[in-house]
Amino acid sequence: MSGQVMPCSPKEIGALFLFEKLEPEQLGRLCAAGRVELFQPGPVYTEGEPATCFYVMLEGTVVLSRRVAGDDVEVTRTSQTGVYAGAMQAYLGDRVRQVYNNSMRVTEPTRFFVLPADTFSDIMQDWFPMAVHLLEGLFWGSKSTQAAIGQRERLLALGSLSAGLTHELNNPAAAAVRATSTLRERVAKMRHKLAVIAESPFSREQLAGLIEIQERTAERVAKAPALSPLEASDREDVLSDWLDDHGMDNGWQLAPTFVQAGLDVDWLEQVAAAVDDEILPNAVGWLNYTVETELLMNEIDDSTSRISHLVDAAKQYSQLDRAPFREVDVHELLDSTLMMLSGKIGQDIRVVKEYDQTLPPVPAYPAELNQVWTNLIDNAVCAMQDGDGAGHGTLTVRTARDHEQVLVEFGDTGSGIAPEIKDRIFDPFFTTKPVGQGTGLGLDISWRIVVNKHHGSMRVESVPGDTRFQVLLPLTAEAPASPEAPESTQSTQSTQSTEETV
Repeated sequence: MSGQVMPCSPKEIGALFLFEKLEPEQLGRLCAAGRVELFQPGPVYTEGEPATCFYVMLEGTVVLSRRVAGDDVEVTRTSQTGVYAGAMQAYLGDRVRQVYNNSMRVTEPTRFFVLPADTFSDIMQDWFPMAVHLLEGLFWGSKSTQAAIGQRERLLALGSLSAGLTHELNNPAAAAVRATSTLRERVAKMRHKLAVIAESPFSREQLAGLIEIQERTAERVAKAPALSPLEASDREDVLSDWLDDHGMDNGWQLAPTFVQAGLDVDWLEQVAAAVDDEILPNAVGWLNYTVETELLMNEIDDSTSRISHLVDAAKQYSQLDRAPFREVDVHELLDSTLMMLSGKIGQDIRVVKEYDQTLPPVPAYPAELNQVWTNLIDNAVCAMQDGDGAGHGTLTVRTARDHEQVLVEFGDTGSGIAPEIKDRIFDPFFTTKPVGQGTGLGLDISWRIVVNKHHGSMRVESVPGDTRFQVLLPLTAEAPASPEAPESTQSTQSTQSTEETV
């Protein structure tokens, strides 16, 4: 938006705190290169537009705002003469994409001294070369520090996740090794039992019938129902009695295996009808090895499937071989993060998922959202731990649609956040964890990822026994420019502070 161009007075701009130390020749150059503009109430520039001008207010009222979750949030309103905004980083030139970091509007007729960004950069380089070098170093140092801190936080999370993943992978891997070893023994015994049966006076029909029963036994193992401990105990007693009645002294050992495989007395009666009484024990023993073999193969299949699922979850969590920005199912991201953190969550913390399965995909940076989920889940788990580090309580992960946004909520039943620190929890380096157990950057980084990178919002509600961190993500977003523009690290607080102290 352009305003009405008015005469520029070197005396007037020389009274501003930004320029009060300049020589008359310098003030004359400023007036010649810049201009004074009168803006009527309304917008002056919009966040994200190319930053073409540097504005210094001469008189009036200015309002600065930032876009958060699709809404314009007012961050500064002032009538102080001399406050400035606009192309404040023009001295960096093309090394940083020059865009306005906020939106500015005026609420009454307001006059500005306006300096084109290129001219502002040239004047800075000519008049303040040492200051420019210091500002450049401060800017790039801040970016490097922010990147290093973010990388450090990711590495800390990765170390914790790696330890948990190793533990989770070790359990099914050890189970598969044990089952394989036992399977080898059972197959050897089955071969021996088959040799014993082969030496017995079986007719061709009896042997064929026994083999048919063996096939049907394997099929029943695959379809075995899940039983409660009481149901399993009752069936074991019935089977054990039947085996004892038919001359098998080890019936109490065979019964649990048969019950686990879904076999009952009717099945045993079919076996008894297929063979003579004198070889029934050997036939039952042979079929027992069949059952054990099938159960062991099921265990190996379950263990290797568990390993495969963990590896898939790790790949989903890390987003390897995936586009950095794409539409994602937030439930897939949440599930992979929960699986990766299952070792840290432990068995005494109950995880409740309240997912709205009708949610559409969300345009996002999935790897970075997983980092947000990790930080929030980790905080929730820590809030439910006692002095000995043991966790007890309920972690509730809920998703829902909130107008044109997706809500992801993490609730815990911990002690809550004290009111006096609630406003500080998103500050960098603020932590309530013991020394060495927290950097105080998890929530700060999460805030930057959600608010700055996804144009979403974060909020927290907390009372003892019920703390809820909520993340709101917009359902629509434009794909980022490539290469992605560096984020501005300037906060509204630092802008106001600079304006007041220059």
